[in-house]
Amino acid sequence: MERKCRTLKAKRFQSWFFGKQKRADLFRRSETSVRTDEGRYKNDFSIESLEMAPGVISEELRIFVGTWNVAGRSPVGSLDVDLAEWLNPNDTADIYVLGFQEIVPLKTATVIGAEDQTEATNWNLLIGKTLNDKYGCPWLTPTVHPVTNENYQYNRVPSKQISKDQHRYKLMASKKMVGVFISVWIRRELLERHEVTHVQVCSVACGIMGYLGNKGSVSVSLSVGGTSFCFIAAHLASGEKKGDEGRRNCQVSKIFKRTFFPRLPEGGGKFQPLSILGHDQIFWFGDLNYRLYLEDNLARELIKEQDWEALRKFDQLRRELEHGGVFQGWKEGNIEFAPTYKYSAYNCNRYSGGIPCRAGEKQRTPAWCDRILWYGKGVRQLSYFRSESQFSDHRPVSALFSTHIVAKSANTEMPPVPINRTKIVSSHSLAEKLCTFAPKREFP
Repeated sequence: MERKCRTLKAKRFQSWFFGKQKRADLFRRSETSVRTDEGRYKNDFSIESLEMAPGVISEELRIFVGTWNVAGRSPVGSLDVDLAEWLNPNDTADIYVLGFQEIVPLKTATVIGAEDQTEATNWNLLIGKTLNDKYGCPWLTPTVHPVTNENYQYNRVPSKQISKDQHRYKLMASKKMVGVFISVWIRRELLERHEVTHVQVCSVACGIMGYLGNKGSVSVSLSVGGTSFCFIAAHLASGEKKGDEGRRNCQVSKIFKRTFFPRLPEGGGKFQPLSILGHDQIFWFGDLNYRLYLEDNLARELIKEQDWEALRKFDQLRRELEHGGVFQGWKEGNIEFAPTYKYSAYNCNRYSGGIPCRAGEKQRTPAWCDRILWYGKGVRQLSYFRSESQFSDHRPVSALFSTHIVAKSANTEMPPVPINRTKIVSSHSLAEKLCTFAPKREFP
């Protein structure tokens, strides 16, 4: 009798698990899937589209997104760090969004100790100098209310507070969690043309024991005109052993589940949480740490031949994008550059390890760890490249995007049509449950 009862419970659990996995796992089907009352599925294209009310117009916007793991090195007093090559695409951008990893060494004191904003400030000063010197503008000027606190509510920049200097970039938001750091800069001309509202930040720690900040994400949410943007800078679990990609997938699901931004409805009332997928345009970037399903010697041979097409076939993240359990429906540009990790040492252009392996070097198969993804209709990638700074054992990666924002007409105050995505938000709880079947062990 007891055995029959256990068998019945097992069958019920199996039926529940596979039924839920089939019906509601956002990552194994399009993130736009919504269940109808009849049990069928339809596509909610509102996530990908820019829904507009009467009286609004569309305008092109260019966004530069960059990511760089700086291996715990400070830019202060270093002659090796120069952001000019990294931040200088052929075309200038309206918004610069930069994500960094390991801006402090990942030691016990920095992981479990109090947050120190010193290195975040140092990097922001260097970014501001690079962006504004690019146009011959002074850069040691106050920022326009930069958002750094998750409880900060920012509505817009009063036009009277914006001086008439040309092409100066202003720091709009900045957030640091241990070594993960995001910095968002907006061109002054854009601030003069459009309202930049609802600027908020959020951090999610999912490192050691699942809750320390050596791994995780820092995110920025903002709206330009009537279009909402979400930028997620992430640092995921390292490791190239079998099963390590499962830990990375689990962390991605945790970031989806835990990232929310309080948003006050247009008509007033209570704050409503806005999830990552609740935004119109979403960019996810960072040291995502996905590796190659390929032996070290074969990977190095393909790199030597610069056969990027053949090498891409073994890329873990590429497989996740096409067939896997996370990032289904997201997009990435075609990679036409060498793997960005791991280089032997600072000021060195040789990959670590190999045969023969130098004394003291870590044996690591080169991989495209540093990536930039996007989600949302109307986003077009103009370029995707790596820079050649030898400041770190990673190479910086950048992408330039063209997108469109919904601009409110001067003849109307009508806001964009609100989009109800409560079903989509709630389904991430299942993704978290499914993660319990992945390995739980975490490494620094």
